[in-house]
Amino acid sequence: MAKFADTFLNWEVMAQYAPKIVEGFFVTIQLAIAVIVTGIVFGLLLAVARTFRLKVLNFFIVAAVDVMRALPPLVLIMILYFALPTVGIKFSGFVATWLALSAILAVPRGQWEAARSTGRGFMQAMSHVVLPQAVRLTIPPLTNRTIAITKGTALGATVAVGEILYQAQTGYSFSYNPSPLTLGAIAYLILFIPVVWFGRWVETRFAWKR
Repeated sequence: MAKFADTFLNWEVMAQYAPKIVEGFFVTIQLAIAVIVTGIVFGLLLAVARTFRLKVLNFFIVAAVDVMRALPPLVLIMILYFALPTVGIKFSGFVATWLALSAILAVPRGQWEAARSTGRGFMQAMSHVVLPQAVRLTIPPLTNRTIAITKGTALGATVAVGEILYQAQTGYSFSYNPSPLTLGAIAYLILFIPVVWFGRWVETRFAWKR
């Protein structure tokens, strides 16, 4: 037991690297918030664009979404961070991870068609029917996506983004002791448990009555 504690719960090592884990904790939160906000904003813009039923525009939107969904997030990060600089486009690790993890949310077309069939104008249909329905439909899965996206920020470690996992791995590399990894695991628990509880509450609050 003493050997286990000295290996995974070495207080001296943990105290040394705790500030870096805290720093990574806040980087993880910042990155997750950036991804979620971007996904919501651009998802809404693309959903509105699709309601104009322009075939060429819709084709490119659907194709882009399908490609983004088909490629693993890590592959997208690698493309943005390592491949694009070869054509003169360079992103930091943070920005590459942020763009790669951004998601696209869709508004069901049926809601839009139903709104327009009642004689409502574009803005009336959008503000009174489409957006309220979209919010109610997307909030439950959005909470799950929030958890998945926040976990996905750990992929940023592959391009030197100083989030939790990166800081924990760096501490392990320098100390030759896995105690920083234990700190990283604790940081993830502190971050995710409230999010899971909040997500469960939101899903219950916004669930459709059956």
